[in-house]
Amino acid sequence: MAGLIKREDIDEVRQRTDIKEVVDGYVTLKSAGVGSYKGLCPFHDERSPSFHVRPQMGSYHCFGCGEGGDVISFVQKLDHTSFTETVEKLAGRLGIELHYEDGGSGPRREDVGKRQRLLDAHKIAAEFYREQLITQGAAAGRQFLQERGFDRDAAALFGVGYAPQGWDGLLSHLTGRGFTHDELKLTGMFSVASNNASRLYDRFRGRLIWPIRDITGDTVGFGARKLYEEDQGPKYLNTPETQLYKKSQVLYGIDLAKREIAKTRQLVVVEGYTDVMACHLAGVGTAVATCGTAFGADHIKIARRLLSDDGTGGEVVFTFDGDAAGQKAALRAFEEDQRFIAQTYVAVEPGGADPCDLRQSRGDDAVRSLIADRRPLFEFAIKASFGNFDLSTGEGQVKALRHAAPIVAQIRDVSLRSTYTRELSRWLGMQFVGEDQVARAVSAAARRDGAGSASGRGSGARTGDQPSGRAGGKDLDAPSEPQFSRPDPRDPIGRMERESLEVVLQQPGLLDADQWVRFSATRFAVPVYAALQDAVVAAGAAGVEPGRWIEQVRREVPEVLHPFVTELAVRPLPAKDADATVLYCRDILNRLAELRITQQKAEKLGQLQRMDSTADPALYNQLQRDLMDLETQRRLLRSD
Repeated sequence: MAGLIKREDIDEVRQRTDIKEVVDGYVTLKSAGVGSYKGLCPFHDERSPSFHVRPQMGSYHCFGCGEGGDVISFVQKLDHTSFTETVEKLAGRLGIELHYEDGGSGPRREDVGKRQRLLDAHKIAAEFYREQLITQGAAAGRQFLQERGFDRDAAALFGVGYAPQGWDGLLSHLTGRGFTHDELKLTGMFSVASNNASRLYDRFRGRLIWPIRDITGDTVGFGARKLYEEDQGPKYLNTPETQLYKKSQVLYGIDLAKREIAKTRQLVVVEGYTDVMACHLAGVGTAVATCGTAFGADHIKIARRLLSDDGTGGEVVFTFDGDAAGQKAALRAFEEDQRFIAQTYVAVEPGGADPCDLRQSRGDDAVRSLIADRRPLFEFAIKASFGNFDLSTGEGQVKALRHAAPIVAQIRDVSLRSTYTRELSRWLGMQFVGEDQVARAVSAAARRDGAGSASGRGSGARTGDQPSGRAGGKDLDAPSEPQFSRPDPRDPIGRMERESLEVVLQQPGLLDADQWVRFSATRFAVPVYAALQDAVVAAGAAGVEPGRWIEQVRREVPEVLHPFVTELAVRPLPAKDADATVLYCRDILNRLAELRITQQKAEKLGQLQRMDSTADPALYNQLQRDLMDLETQRRLLRSD
């Protein structure tokens, strides 16, 4: 089992990863001055770029929404991966072997290399299938898409392709690209001949192909739909379980839906590839589908991470066919409902049409309306269960009430619970079971459920994620972190303190020993900047390498101040080139030194004014000399 990654390995991954190269995969960056780049923020909608990256500092910050951090936090937030997963992914790109605390283990370097080879094979295979879709032999595949309302652009968006009918089309293509049979056996894209274990042939032949991608966008498997009557295989055929593809942990369309899910805090679960396509094209960009399995516990972990499922909102909408199989699937989903803090819903079209059929027959608006008209999943589950009871009898109503009351008692929203208590009375009928009796049954069920959890749901706390920049987790019983108000930008003292911190954070190498002493000795007046100054001094005393400088400063401040660190680390300095940067930094540090001199002069002048010159002539004269020395220092700074 993997333990916590050692801090020195985390630091090496952070230091050696080019944050600009990583961010370029998500955001178009343009130069914004010396060593600075900017682009449109990937974390919120904006028209003017306010997202800045400073590769030298290894940091990013958006001055619009306040998001900021290092390359690890950037990938975490965009790909919705855990800290450990993110570090392992970045380490794999660099070929860094990670070491773990407490005897834990992680992926070995050779395993990382094997995984990358498998990913490369899948990437090339996906390209091969896409190219085949425009060939003459793929006419049936194109017709299938056209009949369901999907044009060439839609196919390109989802990477839909075609597997030719031959036995070795893909095999020849991949071996021609340098892959061995031993490697290809591990991909799940090939079958082994029953009479010859060394002979491989294409698993998918004469089928429409959908690439199945993980949350980061890497292709990890394929789904294939039968097109020809002579094909004796199942209607849908997926990649078998492999090192890359675990069907219980994969959601089709998650790579395209993840940002919209995180933004709207809504997840729509549909039943098939074409339903995902139909939803996205109709404007429901939060749709995903399972791949040949029920929506289970591992899928829920992915969903909760994307939804930020912390009890402050969010919803999961399941769509099912209106037939018996669809109803059964909905009830299975309800069994997993308690794993969510987010509210769960079900959307079933009265006529039984799925989103793909609905879009074909009634257009995009009908698909959007289907999701908008969702019903709470517990309502669907209750009504579906009534089929097991004879509601025309008093005994049947009482049994149905005993079954349904605990479900209603689990509703978190008290007002909604009250509403559905009345609804339950109406659904049961008033002849034998009255509204008061229903209310008492629900209240009793809520009490049995436990005073500590009125909803009957778990806390939803995540486990197993190693927090960014820290080797261990946060103690929940520890005192809360100090609170800081945002500095007033109009305060001239605060402005100078901020500018000096920008210089020290971004250009620590330009400070000589005397400047470090003066910076450390200056008393900052703004609480936020005073805390950051203390952190800078502590980080400087630690003697860290330049590539770890910002991260070390982050470690020295409360977590609430991390955004301030990244903001100051990426804010562009008003200098056109390297020489101008040196002059600007010197000027700011001289002004800071002058501020310290002014503070010292004020103290000594006040002391001088308070004392009697005859009581201690020596001290009186010394204070006067000190004031003259300070004034000389101030004039020297001004002439520098």
